[in-house]
Amino acid sequence: MMKVFLLAAAGLAFAGATAQADEASDCDAGIAMIRAEAAGSHPPAVADSLKTALRVAEREQGEKEYDECLDAIDDAKKALNKK
Repeated sequence: MMKVFLLAAAGLAFAGATAQADEASDCDAGIAMIRAEAAGSHPPAVADSLKTALRVAEREQGEKEYDECLDAIDDAKKALNKK
């Protein structure tokens, strides 16, 4: 019984680390996307939204709060009308 519990706990820890690695990678890619879009020409409201989303995403990346980084990337995509 104890072995089953330990194996389950180890599996959950590994799955959590894998999910966090995926989120970190998605965060990196999203920040690159926002930077590329921000370098382009956009209406002032969109440019401001991209600037804010980039600032928030970079801050959350530094804090390793990848779920919040992904939220900021979603905000940038909404500003660009992307899905």
